[in-house]
Amino acid sequence: MSKPNLQFTDNQFIDGLRNNNNEVLTALYKKYYNFVLKLIVNNSGNSEQAQDIYQETIIVVFENCKKPDFQLNCQLQTYIYSIAKRLWLKQLKKNGNSYFFREDEENEIEDVESDMSIYHQKETDLDKMQQSLTQLGEPCKTLINDFYINKKSMDEIAEKFGYTNADNAKNQKYKCLQRLKKYFFEKEENIED
Repeated sequence: MSKPNLQFTDNQFIDGLRNNNNEVLTALYKKYYNFVLKLIVNNSGNSEQAQDIYQETIIVVFENCKKPDFQLNCQLQTYIYSIAKRLWLKQLKKNGNSYFFREDEENEIEDVESDMSIYHQKETDLDKMQQSLTQLGEPCKTLINDFYINKKSMDEIAEKFGYTNADNAKNQKYKCLQRLKKYFFEKEENIED
């Protein structure tokens, strides 16, 4: 029989790490992994690199928690994000890769909070967009996908869908986008209610 999935507060995580509690360490390891995975994969990395960065991040968190003067001044998630981001930036620099993060050591925690807010908003918008596209149905879903994702020209789309010319395809794309916007903003209104 497996143990129940325990939820810990940020302070319980910190105290557990200070006291070498393996259950807390395991829970911490599982809780934020996907979060760091997205950070790395969305910034020129892969899952193997994300595992390495996350392992290093947890080690840093563990070592910092052991310091007698350590105090968590933000959410643990933000702290982990900050460490993972810094480690990933170092890795990218070391490999000579370009990156889009702005480094601002003095305001790093504030920037991370801002990054998190933007990240969560983008995730929410992407989920709403996916739901709206599903609701949109065919042929609009494929038409929009072909134009914006697959970068097909209006001539190619006209030929694929049997429109008489590119202008007709463009007209249909416009109508599809209007319907998509309607579905997207209806979802937004439903969330706010």
